[in-house]
Amino acid sequence: MSFDAQGLYRLLPTIHRLRDTEQGEPLRELLGLIADQIALIEENLDQLYDDQFIETCTDWVVPYIGDLIGYRGLHGVVPAVASPRAEVADTIAFRRRKGTATMLEQLARDVTGWPARAVEFFQLLATTQYMNHLRPDHPYTADLRRWEPLERLGTPFETFGHTIDVRRIATAKGRYNIPNIGLFLWRLQANRLQRSPAVGIDSRRFLFSPLGNDTPLFTRPLAEDRIAHLAEPINVPLPISRRVLDADLTRSAVQGTPSAYYGAGQSLAIEVNGTLVPLDKVRACNLSDAGPGWAHQPDSLVAIDPVLGRIAFPLNENPPQNVTVTLHYGFSADIGGGPYERASSFVPLQAGQALVKVPQDHPTIQAAIDALPAAGGAVEIGDNGRYTETLHISAAANAVVQLRSANGFRPTIVLAEDFVITGGEAAEVTLNGLLITASASAPAAKPGAVTVPAGDTLRRLHVRHCTLVPGLFLDIGSAPQQPAQPSLVVAADHVSVEVDHSIVGGVRVASHSDFAANDSIIDATLPSGIAYAAPDGEAAGGAVTLKACTVIGKVRAEIFTLVSNCILAAELASSGETWKAPVWSTRKQEGCVRFSYLPPGSLVPRRYRCQPDLEAAAEIERRSANGPLTEAQRDAIRQEVGVWLVPGFAAVRYGLPAYVQLIEACPYQIATGADDESEMGAFHSLYQPQRLTNLKVRLDEYLRFRLEAGVFTT
Repeated sequence: MSFDAQGLYRLLPTIHRLRDTEQGEPLRELLGLIADQIALIEENLDQLYDDQFIETCTDWVVPYIGDLIGYRGLHGVVPAVASPRAEVADTIAFRRRKGTATMLEQLARDVTGWPARAVEFFQLLATTQYMNHLRPDHPYTADLRRWEPLERLGTPFETFGHTIDVRRIATAKGRYNIPNIGLFLWRLQANRLQRSPAVGIDSRRFLFSPLGNDTPLFTRPLAEDRIAHLAEPINVPLPISRRVLDADLTRSAVQGTPSAYYGAGQSLAIEVNGTLVPLDKVRACNLSDAGPGWAHQPDSLVAIDPVLGRIAFPLNENPPQNVTVTLHYGFSADIGGGPYERASSFVPLQAGQALVKVPQDHPTIQAAIDALPAAGGAVEIGDNGRYTETLHISAAANAVVQLRSANGFRPTIVLAEDFVITGGEAAEVTLNGLLITASASAPAAKPGAVTVPAGDTLRRLHVRHCTLVPGLFLDIGSAPQQPAQPSLVVAADHVSVEVDHSIVGGVRVASHSDFAANDSIIDATLPSGIAYAAPDGEAAGGAVTLKACTVIGKVRAEIFTLVSNCILAAELASSGETWKAPVWSTRKQEGCVRFSYLPPGSLVPRRYRCQPDLEAAAEIERRSANGPLTEAQRDAIRQEVGVWLVPGFAAVRYGLPAYVQLIEACPYQIATGADDESEMGAFHSLYQPQRLTNLKVRLDEYLRFRLEAGVFTT
C-alpha cells in the first residue's frame, strides 16, 4: 500500500481537516514531510527485494552476490564491462559447462565486451579416419566446388582440415593441435548510419559513404540468445563479402524468406524517394573500377558491391531521385561522431538561449544559426543528412553557441569554403557530433577549414565528437586531396581551443592561444606533414596539452604544458626540411612529457617513462653489466632500439575501418606503455590490454585439464 500526502490527509477526521484549514494547513505540511519519508522507506524496501536478484540489483551488490557463489572479481576498467553482472549471472552455467567451446565463447564476450568465436582446433586436424567411425563432413582435401568453405578459409569460421602444428597456441603462433582452443575477438565495432544520402558519381552510380569514398559495409551483429550457441558470421561485425551477400539475396528471392543482410533494420538498405528498394530488385555485384567506368552496369536490377560500398542502378529505368542508404561501417572506438551515446557532452541551455532544429525549424544550417538570439543557444541537426553550405558563426559577447547533431546522428557538412567562426568578448562556440569535409570545388584561398580569423575576440572553441576530415576531403579511394592543408586554423590570440573525442587534420594555432586535446586523433596524413604549428605552418603554435592522443605529423609548439599517454608519430622530411626536430618545443624548461612515444631527436621538456628512451636506457643498463660502454656504443644502442620500437598501425589513412588501430604485433612497450598499463594513443580508454589480461585470468579457471587457449584479436 502506498501512502502519499493527499492520501494520509484524507485519513484524518473531517473536524481536524477543517481546523487545519482555518490555521493555514500546518498539519497538511507535516503529513507531506511524513509522506516523503514513507516514500523513501517504500523505495528502499522495493530495492531490497530487487537486490536479491543479479538481474535487478544495484551495482554495489553484484560483488556480494558473487561472493555467495565463489566468484572472483576482476578489474572492471571499461564502461562496457565495468560491472561483472553478466559474468556473475552466468557463473553457475559456466561451471556446469566448464571447458566447452560455447561456454568459453560466452565467457570471452562477458569478460571483454567484444564479440567472440571459440574454435576447437582438434576438430580441424587432418587425420586418418577409422573405418567404423567415418566423418564425411571432415574431408582431408578441400572441395573446390563449394564456395563458402573457401570464402571462410583462414578465418575463425573455416572448416578445412590442417596438418598438425606443434607450436604453442598460447604464444599465438601455433593453432592446429589436439589440446588447442582458439578465442577470436573482434575489436572493430559496426556503427549504424541510417537514411544517409548516397553520393552520386553520375545519375545511376552512387556510393554508400557520405564522404564519397569507397567503404566496406559491415554486418549488423545478430545477438545470440542462448549460451549453447556458437557464434556464426552473422553474429560478429564482419565485412560483408560479395559472395556472402549474393548467396543471401539469391536464397531470399528464391525461397521468399527475409534476407539476413538487406532490408529495414538489417545491415544495409537502399531507399528511393523514401521507399525501400524491394529485395527481389537487388543483387550483389563486382563494381570495381574498369577503365573510366565500373566493371558492370546492370540492365534491370540494382547492383550492390558491399566490398567497396557502391551502388549501380539499372540502365532500362529512369535515373533514381533522392537515394538514401542505411549502412554499418567499422571503427574501433566512440570518437569522431557517430550513433553512439554522447548526450552528456551537450552544453545545457541557459536563460535567454534557444534550441533551433534542422531541418524541422529551418531547412539549412546557416538559416538556423542566423535565427539564434543574441544570448546564443543550440542549432541541432536531427538527421544523417548531407548539407553543402557556406557557414559562418558570429557569437555575440558572452554568448554560448552550439552547432551539434542530435544524439545518435552524424550529419555530413560539406563546406563550400572556410567555416569562419567569430565571437565577441567571452564568447564560446561548440561543434559537436559533426562530420565536416570540404567541397572539391572550394576556392584555394578558402579551402574548407574551420577557422577563427586573426584579431577576433572569441574566448573558447570546443570541438567534441567531431571529424574534420584529414586532408579536407577524400577521393573515391580515400586518399586525402589537400594533405598539406590544415583542417582547423585559429589565427586569433587568447583563444582556448579544446578537441575532445574527435578526429581532425592538421591544426594551426596562434602562439598566444592554447590548444588542448584528449582521446583524439590529429592527422597531418603523413609523418612528415605538419600536425601542429602556428598559422604560417613554420613558427611555433600556442601552448599544447595532449592526453591520450595519436598524432601523425610534426609538432612545433611554444610550450608542451602536458603530453600524457600519447603517440606522436612524426619524422623529418627527406629533403627541403626546415625544422630542427620532428617534435619541437620552444621553451623546454616548462611542461612535461610522460608515458608517451616520441620520435628520436625530439626537442621537448623533461620526459618521464617515454619510449623509446626508456627501453634504450634499460638496454644500456643491461649491456653495461658486462663492462662500461663508450658514448658511441650507447648511441648505437639508442639507434638500434629506435628502429624496432615504433608504433605499428593497422591503417594510417582516414576512411579505413582499422584507422590508427595498433596492430597485434605492436611492441608491448607502446601497447601497454600508458600510466595505467593501457595502450598509448587515442584508443587508450578502451583498455584493450586489461581486457585481454582479464580473459586470460578467467581461462585459467575454466579451461579443462591439459587444454591450452590462445587469444586472437581481429
